[in-house]
Parts: sequence; C-alpha cells; structure tokens
Amino acid sequence: MSGPTPRRLWKYVTQCLRLAAYFQRPGDGRLRPRIAARAMVWGLVLGHVLREDTFAGVEALVRSRVRRALAVGQAFGNDALAYFTARLAARPTRASVAAVLRWAKRSKVFAGTAWIGLAVDGTTTACYAKPRCRYCRPLRDEQQRLLGYRHHVVLLSVVGSPMLLPCDVEPYGPGDSESAAALRVLRRGSAALGPRYADYVVADGAFASARFLHAVGALGLHAVVRLKQNVPTLYAAARQRYAGIPPTGRFTYRGDAVEVWDADDFPPWPGLRWHTVRVLLYRQTKPTGRVIEAFWLTDWPRAQVPSQALYRMAKSRWAIENEGFNVAKNLHGMEHLCHHHANSIVVNWLLLLLALTIERLYRLRYLHRGGHGARTAIEFVRALRINLGLSPAFANSG
Repeated sequence: MSGPTPRRLWKYVTQCLRLAAYFQRPGDGRLRPRIAARAMVWGLVLGHVLREDTFAGVEALVRSRVRRALAVGQAFGNDALAYFTARLAARPTRASVAAVLRWAKRSKVFAGTAWIGLAVDGTTTACYAKPRCRYCRPLRDEQQRLLGYRHHVVLLSVVGSPMLLPCDVEPYGPGDSESAAALRVLRRGSAALGPRYADYVVADGAFASARFLHAVGALGLHAVVRLKQNVPTLYAAARQRYAGIPPTGRFTYRGDAVEVWDADDFPPWPGLRWHTVRVLLYRQTKPTGRVIEAFWLTDWPRAQVPSQALYRMAKSRWAIENEGFNVAKNLHGMEHLCHHHANSIVVNWLLLLLALTIERLYRLRYLHRGGHGARTAIEFVRALRINLGLSPAFANSG
C-alpha cells in the first residue's frame, strides 16, 4: 500500500514528534477506565485529520471494518467520548502542542524565515438557544433582545513562515473580555514555547491598548498591531503627516503593487510607555485595480526592520483568519459542539489544534522530502481515506 496511511502517521507522531508518552498519559481523569485513553485520544486526533467533526463520526470509524488500519486498538462509542473529554485534563494536550512546535523550530521547519511571529485573534461559534456551560455568552441584537448564546475563543498561532501552526486557545465567558483572554493565552503560550522562540506579536486594532502593548514588551517581544480610529490622536497624526507626500518605498508582493509610508518618530499617546511609535501605512493595489490601505503601529525601529519586512509581518495577521479559523470551522467542525460541557469543549478544541499541527508538519514537511511535491490538504485526506477503503462521504453513510 503506497502513500500516507493512519499507521504511518501514527509512527511519525510517536517516533519523529516523540508524542508516545503523551498518548499513553494524556491526563485521563476517569476513575475506573475500561477503554484505554490512548485509543480515545488518537481516535479523536485522527478523526479531526479525517474531517470527522462529531463524536458519532469517530465512533463510526473505530467500529468499522477499518479499525485495525487506524491503529486505534479498541472500539468505543459516542457516550464514552463525551464522558472521557469532560474529564480529560487540558494541560497535557497544551504541553504536547507546544512540544511539537518547539520540535518544529529545532528541526528547521522555519528555515529561511527571518522573523517568527505569534498571531492572536478572537472568534465566535454558532448560536445556541440555551446556556449550558460557563463559557456561554448572551448574543443580543441592536435592541438588546436576547437571540441566544454562543462561545467566544481566542486563538494563538505561530506565523511568519509559509506554514501556520496553531498553538493554544483560550475561551472566555460572561464578565470576561477578548483582551484579557488574549493576554492569558499569550503569556501561557510564550512561556510554553520558551524564550527567543518568536520575535513579534501581530494583532488587529482591537488590541491597540497600552495594557496589551506593555504585556507584549514584558514578554521580550515586539508588537505589530493594526492602527485604527480607536487610537484617535495617533491615527489622525499619521493620516495628516502621510497625506500628499510621496511614499517612502515601493515594491511588489505576490503580484500586487505596494506603496508604503513609514516613520518611527511619532509621540506615544498618554499611558503608553514607549519613547516613540513607528507607524506604517501601506497601499496595496491588486491587478484588478482594487486598493487596500491600512495603518500599523510597532515599537520596532526602522533601523532594525525594513519597511518591506514590517509589511509582511502585518500581512501575516491574516494567516490566523485564513489558515486558522476558516480551516478549523469550515473543514474540521470547530463550531460544532460534540458535547456541551466546558471542559469537553476546550479539550476538543485543543485536540483539533494538535491534529492540524500534526497534519501540516506531516503533509508539508515529511511527505515533501526529496522530489515529492507538497500535497494539498484535500489530497492528503483523500489519500488516507482511499488507503482505508473509505469513500469521502463515509461520515454521511454511517
């Protein structure tokens, strides 16, 4: 049998990524387990890789005739997964994701990348009629009428290289905020990855606050944050200075013509403990004539980071949207709650991050060795299913 198989993926995970100990001891909190934790965790990870985004889909896989080829070992059901994930500790899975990311850097996965970044951003899940866990936040319309409840979560990802690798998630419920959750996940993720792992943090304009920028600096990282009208004095000063003057630089980026205006001597706003603020304005013109314009602020001097490099750092913020949330939601069912229990939700999200990290490293690095071309995500999933003897519609036929 040629091509990728679940057993070969398991060998890569346990031997190359050195995650055998994690799968043997993933933080199982069950008192008298009858089904091995290794089988259930690997079944969930493999389910995410195969885009089975429900516990019922995973149950159908491990109870089918292909269970031996999955390297799962034991069959189990939907209810067993709900009970298991509600009691599975989140810390070991977080630690395993961070361990894989550290391995990736040691193994030169980011070779050729001058600066590694951490992107942080928030999103929401689908709406539900009733609150059932501590993370359920009310959703209201403009008239403050209650529409339902949904979950808010902040994602932390490694960016800057062609391959986005998710790192950690942090949900937040009523009385909490996106900014506070972002600081928690950023501090935890930075500590897990270790000092000097990343160089900068990139974020949207909602994080352009002195508190967030100071926290980034305290971690030994530079901030690259979108500048919008929520910082009115700096935004107005940058617009006024750059209006009517020629750009400081021009270059081409992925077929688009880019003009930049760049200066690092803007005064900080009250409360921001920076000596000066650097503001970059880019105007990106696509071949269709569409123009994209945005302001960004940073504490990085121009003498250390040229304008074109800072522009690429700013654009890396979109990787967390395109390769993070969009892929996780549309292809791997991040919005679907397999079991509406606070711990089960977080654990399943973390297992999804682990699965995405494993899949991308295996598909884009391990299988791309020698003269082999890089497979697309859907080509990889199809190859796994073909080697299992499954049709792509397996989840809908069980």
